Amino acid sequence: MKTVINTAKEKMQKTISVLEKDFAAIRAGRANPNVLDKVTVDYYGTPTPISQMATVSVAEARVLSIQPWDKSQLKPIEKAIQASDIGINPTNDGTVLRLTFPQLTEERRKEIVKEIKKMGEESKVAIRSIRRDAIDKFKAMKKNSEITEDDMKNCEEQTQKIHDTFIKNIDELVSVKEKEILSI
Repeated sequence: MKTVINTAKEKMQKTISVLEKDFAAIRAGRANPNVLDKVTVDYYGTPTPISQMATVSVAEARVLSIQPWDKSQLKPIEKAIQASDIGINPTNDGTVLRLTFPQLTEERRKEIVKEIKKMGEESKVAIRSIRRDAIDKFKAMKKNSEITEDDMKNCEEQTQKIHDTFIKNIDELVSVKEKEILSI
């Protein structure tokens, strides 16, 4: 019983971690190195994240500086950024790439907030699915006479409490990110 609850809790925590990572990668009008997390460059036949082949730093509030350790990789990094869904063209000065983030328009902010809410809702669906799977396991255990009716009810209640905590956590994360986007 405890293992089912602990497994469900771990899966719910992973869902929250994924949501936090996705939120970190959202472009919010200011330079954030996390926007490059999903961009990979073909480095001698291996797809390699930019952070593993260059120094990525915030030069100014809205400027991200990328300085490759191997100067020959400047062009491939530039091409990878252009091919990605970041939507910003890098400026190449021969040694450093610079990404200048434009100021967000009100319309774009609202689009980003919708995206954030959608991501939050998808995470809630995942949490609910995990809860349903756990409860189904408890019912199967009850059917196989592995646990009593009272044990099943207790486990369902515990799972529901954990579920409610994670749903509340998602709501808070969405709210914080929404305020961050709208206040820029």
